Amino acid sequence: MKLPKPISNLIDYFERLPGIGPKTAQRLTFSLLNFPQEELERFSDSLVELKKGTKLCKVCKNVTENDICSVCDDPIRDKRTIAVVSSPLDSFALEKTNYKGVYHVLHGIIDPLNNIGPDEIFVKELIDRIEGLVNESSFDNLDDQLGIEIILATNTSMEGESTAMYISKLILESDFDKSKMKITRIARGLPVGGDIEYADDITLTRALEGRSGL
Repeated sequence: MKLPKPISNLIDYFERLPGIGPKTAQRLTFSLLNFPQEELERFSDSLVELKKGTKLCKVCKNVTENDICSVCDDPIRDKRTIAVVSSPLDSFALEKTNYKGVYHVLHGIIDPLNNIGPDEIFVKELIDRIEGLVNESSFDNLDDQLGIEIILATNTSMEGESTAMYISKLILESDFDKSKMKITRIARGLPVGGDIEYADDITLTRALEGRSGL
């Protein structure tokens, strides 16, 4: 049986989304058929506004409605502690913790197999941002440069690790005052509730290396 064109078109678009297979795309499409017309129109308007009503923050490149996002615009946040993440979703996840610094969103990771290099993500903007912070001095003592911490919070996949190593090397090779700068990597190990017997060797090794006192 041939599906009506409006239905098949919507199924095709749903299938383009990550994690959506053909059957899920079909279920979503036919579920929408049961929605009142007014709700479908609001849904359609939301999709149109998704791109029109959002932009990238001029400072951290996170998704926002304004030129500067709410985190970068918050005077309470520590502007000299920057968590480097690969996507806006990662920054939203970190916001659920007690993190009080700011972010820098790369919008991707270095992945040569998919032709994604440093120039395709916001690495240069990060270096420029660090340079600006390095040149800032304390209000109390103009000769006293303030410290900076760069937290490399990319995923622990091979590409995420490679991206973190590349950024770390780039920062260390830059003409910055290294005595005022600290580069850290998010801890890796067993998740809460995880079973040791099912963990792989690398995860167990990192869990042991990152052990702490009680």
